[in-house]
Amino acid sequence: MAWVALVLSVIAIWFASLLKILHGSSSSSKAAFLDDGGNSRRRNVLLVIAHPDDESMFFAPVINYLISRGHNMHVLCMSTGNADGMGNIRKEELYLASAVLKIPTKQVKVLDHPDFQDGFGKVWDSNLLASIIDKETRLHSIDLVITFDDYGISGHCNHRDVHRGVRKLLHDSSRKHLEAWELVSTNIVRKYIGPVDIWLSILFSRHQKSGESHCLLNLDPRKSYSAMAQHSSQWVWYRKLFVAFSSCSYVNTLKKIE
Repeated sequence: MAWVALVLSVIAIWFASLLKILHGSSSSSKAAFLDDGGNSRRRNVLLVIAHPDDESMFFAPVINYLISRGHNMHVLCMSTGNADGMGNIRKEELYLASAVLKIPTKQVKVLDHPDFQDGFGKVWDSNLLASIIDKETRLHSIDLVITFDDYGISGHCNHRDVHRGVRKLLHDSSRKHLEAWELVSTNIVRKYIGPVDIWLSILFSRHQKSGESHCLLNLDPRKSYSAMAQHSSQWVWYRKLFVAFSSCSYVNTLKKIE
């Protein structure tokens, strides 16, 4: 009987967490993200990712948050994800997923640079990354960049290289108005407890220095599923399970890159 009680408790917590998401505020930090004392202004935001589908698998909560508040969202994908020879297909899938997430196709750029090919063990040069990201930020008057943290959520080397490229840009740039935020990675348990992780994410954000960390809830988790489903070449059974159980489908915690 003890295991029955345990299973019922887990189910109850799961549904309570979903209710918190569906009926709560999208920002559960001390102060709302990009809300400058209640006088929020429209920002030009660049999401820098490594592969098509990163936006749907990992960043859907922050994308939904920014779009719902009228911020101008751009996506820079550093590769076509051509590890299996499906780069052209995956590029088109990213455009379809972006449409689901309400990001205009014209504001999505996918690179196919010979030095930034998808795959483990392929080191992407941080200086070249920083240079390309810098050009993109200047082209679209970007004042805020969002990307992976140093672990890259899944630990993929391309994710981690993208982070280093953004950090390189931030440290070398003389543009003091440019700020960058990273998606905080969690341990393996938190990563796969789905909406239950919102409670731990909220606690983490509230114990950080005010304004340096923000917890963003995904008020429409079905959109994560719908966006990821546009990546049909990648939409195999284990990725369906990932989207259902990954905490990134329900909550993103952003931390400012200093």
